[in-house]
Amino acid sequence: MSILSIDAGTTGVTALIISGSGEILSRGYTEFEQHFPQPGWVEHDPEQIWQATLSSVKSAVQGHSEKPTCIGITNQRETAVIWDRETLSSPTKAIVWQDRRTSVFTEELQQKNQGDWIRKRTGLNIDPYFTASKFLWWQRNHQEIWTGVDSGKYFLGTIDSYLVARISGGASHITDASNASRTQLMSLITGDWDDELLETFGIPRSALPSITPCWGQLATSNAEHFLGLELPITGMAGDQQAALFGQTGFDLGASKCTYGTGAFILTNTEEEIVISDHGLLATVAWMSPDRKITYASEGSVFVAGAAVQWLRDKLQIIDSAPAVEDLAKKAGTSDGVVFVPALTGLGAPFWNPDVRGSLLGITRGSTSANLAYATLEAIAFQVKAVVDAMAEDAGKSIAELRVDGGAAANDTMMQIQADLIGAKVVRAKNLESTGFGAGLLAGLGSGIWGSMDELRQLNPARQEFAPLADRGASYERWLEAVEVTSKF
Repeated sequence: MSILSIDAGTTGVTALIISGSGEILSRGYTEFEQHFPQPGWVEHDPEQIWQATLSSVKSAVQGHSEKPTCIGITNQRETAVIWDRETLSSPTKAIVWQDRRTSVFTEELQQKNQGDWIRKRTGLNIDPYFTASKFLWWQRNHQEIWTGVDSGKYFLGTIDSYLVARISGGASHITDASNASRTQLMSLITGDWDDELLETFGIPRSALPSITPCWGQLATSNAEHFLGLELPITGMAGDQQAALFGQTGFDLGASKCTYGTGAFILTNTEEEIVISDHGLLATVAWMSPDRKITYASEGSVFVAGAAVQWLRDKLQIIDSAPAVEDLAKKAGTSDGVVFVPALTGLGAPFWNPDVRGSLLGITRGSTSANLAYATLEAIAFQVKAVVDAMAEDAGKSIAELRVDGGAAANDTMMQIQADLIGAKVVRAKNLESTGFGAGLLAGLGSGIWGSMDELRQLNPARQEFAPLADRGASYERWLEAVEVTSKF
């Protein structure tokens, strides 16, 4: 038996065929377009995401002779999508998690947040990052569309909900608890939409999907709409929760960092909801079929791999993202160049949506190799800030940081990371832990595996990086640069 796992990321869709022994048998990948209509705005065309999904799934399925038995889905979180409940077409582009346009609502929402009740109920700060303010933007700026929401013509959701709608031919309107917990409309305690939050943001419950567990019999694909495949959808989770699951971080204190477009650090807190004093988020890690919730503490870094993409696409100092390591190694140092990659604001633990990026410490002798090295440092510095905040909340340092995602293949950056956090960095055998995690959830939900304990050996460590150097002075200099940058 095999599993079809769909990972709908920020820049493309990956499809994996995963065996019952946890091996990746085939894969497909298709990129889709990023739209930047104004400074600080980031949009996706939902139809392009759907076509990329079909293309990737077709490639993966054709790459293996055996038909998969179930489907797992994971996705970029917080991105807001609206679609017609009958035609499944979207009347406007999706507003992506990186989009900062809704910062105009921050003051208004803070005034409604007396006693910080929104954060206490949802685990989330008032910030444009989360989905609810994106729905609110449509309500305020596209009244003709919002009339359709109120009348029942249009549904609201995140990427997982949208994909299930397309895959099922419109038969199912669902989201899993991990994705729902990122909308700022769900109570962490009840695991359901919260009426007071819905009223605060002006969102009709009727337009929202039903909240399901993260594994089990969740929906069914429609063969007419989905490449002739009629399969049960048995696993769903937001990308970072899926990565924690794929890293088999099932125990209290297990911590992972996924280096993708952003970098996301999650620590399993089991049944405890940790409302952070140090700029972190509380979130649902996953919900089991008996609706028992496992929670996590999370730090969200908005720009990680996106900084490398900026070097490639805008500055054009590298031809491909992996080439950044070779360029950085030519210098072996930033030579005093400091990069604050606030290209879409700063996330945890700083939470400054309006700050822009900066380059400091440049001289006539500064080279592209110095900038490449400074970029790797900047990604690791941001993760260090989150790890330190987690240690403050927990009252103890993490024992090790499990890593995955494309940039985790960069040995130079992983060594910098280990030096900075003063703990072992453990690189997984499978760097595609996000899609792999969705596959594990689906396999668990379909009965391929009978328990979570059976999953523990499916993604072992491949390489470990121990701390070798003290980089404290460089980190303090970077924090000073963040402070300076935040004043502009």
